[in-house]
Amino acid sequence: MRKIILNLAVSLDSKIEGPNGEYDWCFTDQDYGLNEIISRVDTVFYGRKSFELFGNMALPENASEMEKDFFSKMMNMKTYVFSRTKKSFDGAEVISENAEEAVNKIKQQQGKDIFLFGGAGLITTLVNSDLVDEYFLAVHPLILGEGKSLFINIKERKNLKLISSKVYETGLVMLHYNQI
Repeated sequence: MRKIILNLAVSLDSKIEGPNGEYDWCFTDQDYGLNEIISRVDTVFYGRKSFELFGNMALPENASEMEKDFFSKMMNMKTYVFSRTKKSFDGAEVISENAEEAVNKIKQQQGKDIFLFGGAGLITTLVNSDLVDEYFLAVHPLILGEGKSLFINIKERKNLKLISSKVYETGLVMLHYNQI
């Protein structure tokens, strides 16, 4: 069965966005293990807002080779957008009802693992449904103070097992957990 892999940048105070939705604090100077994760997946899940922000994003002219490679791989994946309000997106299949049922069917299909890109509402739904199998959290060495928290409205305790951790010279710590 395919696994759902959550990979997100998070501040030390568990924020995934700044107070104005900004993510300019995320380190992009190196790979931070992202290519290893991307090599394991062929499908990506987005919430509507995340897809509108990132799903069809054009790379800036000054994008690094690493960023160009990452976005090229993302654009070639089977893409699902979870939305109750919008019924179609170019280049993506929309799931508007029965998210849990749809995700379970997709997990049963042939293919590589699935990258859970975001957003917070979709993450909450899938965590509460015990559908997230692995967590890769890139903990950045800063405190944002305000912004959107990663885990909100989680209904019950989730036990995780630390698989690995890696400290980078920038101070970023990559944590890899499996759900128990």
